Amino acid sequence: MFEDQTFDAILERMLDRIPDDMDKQEGSVIYDALAPAAMELAQMYAELDVVLRLAFGETSTGEYLDKRAADFGVYRKQATPAVRKGVFTDGNDVPFNIPIGSRFRLNDMVYVAIEKITDGQFRMQAETPGSEGNQEFGNLLPIEPIEGLGTATLADVLIPGEDEESDESLRKRFLQKVREPGTSGNAADYKQWATEVAGVGAAKVTPLWNGPGTVKVTIVDANMWPATNELVAQVSEYIEQVRPIGADVTVASATGKPIDVSANVVLASGYTLQSVQDSFMAALNEYFKEIAFSMTYVSYAKIGTLLLNTPGVVDYSGLTVNGGTANVALQDEEVPVFGAVSLGVS
Repeated sequence: MFEDQTFDAILERMLDRIPDDMDKQEGSVIYDALAPAAMELAQMYAELDVVLRLAFGETSTGEYLDKRAADFGVYRKQATPAVRKGVFTDGNDVPFNIPIGSRFRLNDMVYVAIEKITDGQFRMQAETPGSEGNQEFGNLLPIEPIEGLGTATLADVLIPGEDEESDESLRKRFLQKVREPGTSGNAADYKQWATEVAGVGAAKVTPLWNGPGTVKVTIVDANMWPATNELVAQVSEYIEQVRPIGADVTVASATGKPIDVSANVVLASGYTLQSVQDSFMAALNEYFKEIAFSMTYVSYAKIGTLLLNTPGVVDYSGLTVNGGTANVALQDEEVPVFGAVSLGVS
């Protein structure tokens, strides 16, 4: 808005107010007296432009986006710890029950037993919030000795740990609240309630899915992958606390649609096939996140573009997606997930 308020423009206006019979050239007393003020005013206009951008949801960032969203009851999700499955046996490979509160280490992460699932299996919560608690699998080491313990293994991710919500994610929820206001338990309300639960990445609402008074809420986790049973249960419990009386609500996980990709690539000098495949899979993962619940198909052309734009790829041939050369349809409750991704060198 204030792009035209530059140092030169402001100084010129100031000098125009000085009579022409006075020396206004650069280096004169008048010029040297006005130039610092013009510089300060130009800086002020630049900061005013920043303040103006921070006042609107579409352009605000950081703590100012927090304040803007809070005016409408939308708050940034804080980082949450991962909840994992721990499997324990004694020296004879028999399921072994550890004390609740037992702490175990895997590399730099510490997990604590918070609840028994069944004999020898416990919910283990990461002490450090964030997505890093989702990453590693393997043998756990007890921080304090536990008599009778034989093996301890960190297994499935039950509830993914989530990093502090990004500006883009918060902005999306804020604009959704403003542009699709929830009223008396409409579809927008259910979508908002579902996405308020930590670990939920997106939700799709199907009103009257099983007759009058019924609502189905389909969710994915923060990675836009099918949700675990534990996350589904958390969302169901939360919605039961806030939904209108009389509504029959079913919460379910989306179904993963495996996407197989195969192609031959021409490698640029200095690149390996493994590095190219890793970069391509990262780009493919971002594309899958982008289209979850927003597109009805996986685009064959888009995948070709992603492959061609992958660092190290000069060209490609023989691209197939799920064995064909056409778009792959997604059903209402399906989201794309990795199948077999295979690249060869041509």
